[in-house]
Amino acid sequence: MHPIFVQLQCAPGKTYEVADAVYQTELVSELYSTSGEYDLMLKVYIQEGQDIGKFINDNIANIPGIVRSLTTLTFKAF
Repeated sequence: MHPIFVQLQCAPGKTYEVADAVYQTELVSELYSTSGEYDLMLKVYIQEGQDIGKFINDNIANIPGIVRSLTTLTFKAF
């Protein structure tokens, strides 16, 4: 399994609804509310070799209320 981080910018007033919907997917290992340009940060573990863009588009980015997403890939833990 490989961890990635996904930040979500939500439509005004939709952050809690988006967070609930993300939680209901049971795909994220951690879910945080954040300050700044993005409203939520998710830590997701995906299978090695899995298409990350397709995974995000099919499982997360299609949740109503999400305006924008930013995915950060991880490489090596120190």
